[in-house]
Amino acid sequence: MDYIQILHDMAIELVEDKASLKVVERTSLEENEMLLYVYASKEDISRLIGKKGNMASAIRQIMSVPSRLDNKKIVIKFESYEE
Repeated sequence: MDYIQILHDMAIELVEDKASLKVVERTSLEENEMLLYVYASKEDISRLIGKKGNMASAIRQIMSVPSRLDNKKIVIKFESYEE
């Protein structure tokens, strides 16, 4: 399953600057863990995280559903581009 593409397709609908959105997989120290970083502009990262982290929490919950099929844990981090 392409978790990067799933996360990208979900996040692209929530950002204004669609060209700056990037989802990157980083290496994790855990065997069954996938570490995904979402990079976007500062304003868009604020939208993706939401008030009190509600949007980020919802994104993580949605992404946990397909990951359970593969017995993987997905960790999602949100980072803004430095201007």
